[in-house]
Amino acid sequence: MTSHPTFPPPPGARAYRLRTPRGEFAVVDSSPGPGTEFRGVALMLPGFTGSKEDFSLLHGPLGERGYRVVAVDGRGQHESDGPVDDESAYAQRELARDVLAQAEALGVPVHLVGHSLGGQIARAAVLLDPSPFLSLTLVSSGPAEISVSQQQRVKLLRDALAVMSMEEVWEAIQAMGPPEEVGGPARGIGDQEQLRRRWLGNSPAQLLATGRQLCTEPDRVAELAAVPLPFHVLSGAHDDTWPVAVLDDMAERLSAHRTVVTGAEHSPNADRPLPTAHALADFWDGLQPVLSPS
Repeated sequence: MTSHPTFPPPPGARAYRLRTPRGEFAVVDSSPGPGTEFRGVALMLPGFTGSKEDFSLLHGPLGERGYRVVAVDGRGQHESDGPVDDESAYAQRELARDVLAQAEALGVPVHLVGHSLGGQIARAAVLLDPSPFLSLTLVSSGPAEISVSQQQRVKLLRDALAVMSMEEVWEAIQAMGPPEEVGGPARGIGDQEQLRRRWLGNSPAQLLATGRQLCTEPDRVAELAAVPLPFHVLSGAHDDTWPVAVLDDMAERLSAHRTVVTGAEHSPNADRPLPTAHALADFWDGLQPVLSPS
C-alpha cells in the first residue's frame, strides 16, 4: 500500500488500514459530527476498476443523517494488498469472505452497500452469512452477467492485460478516449494523475478474475430473496451495464425497496450524490433497531 493516499479523504474522514483476520484493507471512514444522533454504520464496496473513493461524495450527507460510512478497497484493489499473479485469490467466495471479515472488524451489524461488481460480491457475502448485516443495497448491480456490450469491453481489457503491463494498458485506454468502464471509474472523483495512480494500484490478477466473474455471474436472485434481510435496489435512470428494466425486475423478485436517481447513470453515487445519499438514509431510517455507536 502506498505511504501517502492517492486521494485525500473527504472532510472529516480518515484513511487507514482496517485490520481483519483475512488481512488489512484500505478504508476511508467517516462518522457523524458532534451533536448528530448516531443512526448506524454503512460498509461500502466499489465496482470493477473502482475504489473506495467512488463513495467520497456520500460521506458528508450521510454523516449529516447520522451514519458512519466505511468505504473499502477490496483485496488487490487500489490501496489494498493482493497477489499480482494468482487469480484464485480473487475467487468470488474469497472476496465474499473478506467482506464478512471487514464487517466483523467493525464490531457492529452494518448496512451493506455494493456498487456494480461490489454488489455481486456483497450478495455472495450475504449468501454465505447474513448475520453481520442489517440490510443490503445493490447500487447499479444486476442479477447475473453484464450486458453483451460491456462483456466485449471487459474481454478487450482482459486480452490487453495478458500481453501488456498495467502502465501500457493505461496509456492505450487514454489513447482510445476512455469510455465509461464497468463499475468505475466514477466521474468527478479525481484528476488524471490520481486516476492513473489508482489504476496502477490494481492487481492484474484481480482485474482478470473479477472481469471474468462479471461476464459469467449466474442469476442468484431466488437464493437472495430467501434471505431474511431488507433489500434496496438503487440505480440511475440509464445504465449500459445492466438495463434499468432488468434492475426493476430484480427489485420486484427481491420484494426490494426501489430507487431510480434521475439524471444519474451507472454511478449515481458520483453522478448525483446528494439524492443518492438521501435515498440510502431514507431506506435505513425506516429499519429498526437504531444502534448505539460502539
